Amino acid sequence: FARWNTGALESYLVEITAEVLAQVDAETGKPLVDVIVDEAGQKGTGRWTVKSALDLGIPTTGIAEAVFARALSSSTDQRKAAAGLSAGTLAAAPTDKDTFIDDIHAALYASKVVAYAQGFDQIAAGSKEYGWDVDPGALATIWRGGCIIRAQFLNRIREAYAENPQLPSLLLAPYFREAVEAGVDSWRRVVATAAATGIPVPAFGSSLSYYDALRSERLPAALTQGLRDYFGAHTYRRTDKEGSFHTLWGGDRSEVTA
Repeated sequence: FARWNTGALESYLVEITAEVLAQVDAETGKPLVDVIVDEAGQKGTGRWTVKSALDLGIPTTGIAEAVFARALSSSTDQRKAAAGLSAGTLAAAPTDKDTFIDDIHAALYASKVVAYAQGFDQIAAGSKEYGWDVDPGALATIWRGGCIIRAQFLNRIREAYAENPQLPSLLLAPYFREAVEAGVDSWRRVVATAAATGIPVPAFGSSLSYYDALRSERLPAALTQGLRDYFGAHTYRRTDKEGSFHTLWGGDRSEVTA
């Protein structure tokens, strides 16, 4: 934890990942990672976080995908049964190892920013829902001083909220915006390469999708609302006037005020 406290967390994670991959099992002579059962355990914190996010209507997609990935790893009977499913035509692995490692580093950092942004959104929503009056900058300071995530990264978060207490999203703070925009091309390459080579990267992929959705002026939710109105008369709102509306899909398809 002390090393997390003195350096960038993503650099530390890359470093310890390399150490774990390099470790050789003394008993078998095989890489240790190859003799560890590939079922990830969990203590329940992630599940609780995702449940709370769903109740609050906050898309903590990166955390949710990490929880789901652990759950899938434990679905051993299904995985064994599905082991023969076709992967299609897979692309070759990247040839420039050093460049790709740099891309992964950037993707990890960008996904980390998304995770924190989503987490602080959830805390803000909970604060509003339950009247907690949480100060996000003060919270980052508390974490910096005595929490498992005591990374210097938290200082940047504290500074962001000190500069703008009404910050709509951590991704919009100048420091984090610049950092993510600088790494977004690497982020896309990592996710695209993983998909092309058949390697699941749920947290990276979900975080990138969230980022793209957040920055989009228009989302496919307009079609979703149209379909909901068609199948269940759930109504929709328009961009050009106030109120809720419903189309008489089973009749003359005229629009009525709901």
